[in-house]
Amino acid sequence: MPWRRYVKLFVFLLVIVAIIGYAFMPKPILVDMATVTHGHLQVTLETDGKTRVIDRFIVSAPIAGFLQRIPLKVGDSVTPGQVLTQLEPLRTTMLDPRSRAQAQARISSAQAALQVAQENVQIAVADAEYAAVEVQRLKHLQKSDSVAKDTLDQAETRARRTQASRRSAEFAVEVARFELEAARTALRYSAAENAPTPLEKLAITAPVQGQILKVQQQSEAVVSAGQALVEIGDPQALEVEIEVLSADAVRIKPGSRVLFERWGGNAPLEGQVRRIEPVAFTKISALGVEEQRVFIIADFVSAPEIWQRLGDGYRVEARFILWEGDNILQIPANALFRYENGWAVFTIVEETVQRRRVTVGQRSGLIAEIVEGVKAGEIVITHPSDAVKEGVKVQRR
Repeated sequence: MPWRRYVKLFVFLLVIVAIIGYAFMPKPILVDMATVTHGHLQVTLETDGKTRVIDRFIVSAPIAGFLQRIPLKVGDSVTPGQVLTQLEPLRTTMLDPRSRAQAQARISSAQAALQVAQENVQIAVADAEYAAVEVQRLKHLQKSDSVAKDTLDQAETRARRTQASRRSAEFAVEVARFELEAARTALRYSAAENAPTPLEKLAITAPVQGQILKVQQQSEAVVSAGQALVEIGDPQALEVEIEVLSADAVRIKPGSRVLFERWGGNAPLEGQVRRIEPVAFTKISALGVEEQRVFIIADFVSAPEIWQRLGDGYRVEARFILWEGDNILQIPANALFRYENGWAVFTIVEETVQRRRVTVGQRSGLIAEIVEGVKAGEIVITHPSDAVKEGVKVQRR
């Protein structure tokens, strides 16, 4: 029948139109969603740090000398007054042929000077004896008024002068003898000769009780005054040295809580900021950028038996707790976007997007506090793309 053919054709055309219409209908945009919740929120600052001994004692050589070998090793325990090593006098130098010839010549010169001094003594003795005889003779003549009193006084003065000259000549003999002995000693105590072992030794002792942290000079050697030899400290008395940017350091206060993570244990260690150094220093970052950094010193608060395996210079990751609160309304920070000099989020009401202006409080990396604008239990879109606009249909990805 003709009308049935027309009905079939009409139905077919209607199906085609429906398919075409469905194909051109706007589809919901696939988005990521998150729920506004209440919970605990922490604002933290994470950076690297390292442990160090609080009190380090560097034992140095008080004078220049020859250091004996230090038998101690890193980690050995020491007590106050314990002898660490000994310091001997400096060894004599070796004589080259010219220096040896000069030393021998000095010996010959000193011997000649000694002979001259001895002859001078003989001359001075003779003069003194003659002057004494002259005084005695003039005294007898003066009794009979054969000579003037002034002549006798002059003779006595010459006698005293000759006695002084005699004593001076004897002292010159001693000086010449000592110079001869010094010249012989310079030749006798050459490093190439079998010089006797020096008797004087200076003991270098430990100032405090602790352990050896570093041995600067292990083998025997010639050391200068003030040269560092050994470092001593107590590895159980540790603090943590942390570098932070100067802009972050102003946000941290003494007494702030800090957690030490990835130190080797199962649980983080509790710590507390003790000191923020007032002077910054320049450091080049891995990207080649100059940064102003500040040292922050923190102490362990956890029980010592938990972190007793830590030592000097161990690496830790410090997480400063700048702010924290409970029952805080919060959303993922990636749901926020800038809108009219403020912040806004996209919420979903019956699969339709709505834009809400919000007031943001504290932020901690991936989480942000919402002071007003949304309520707990509402759904927000995270990572909104340019296709997400107010009024469009969306669907969870």
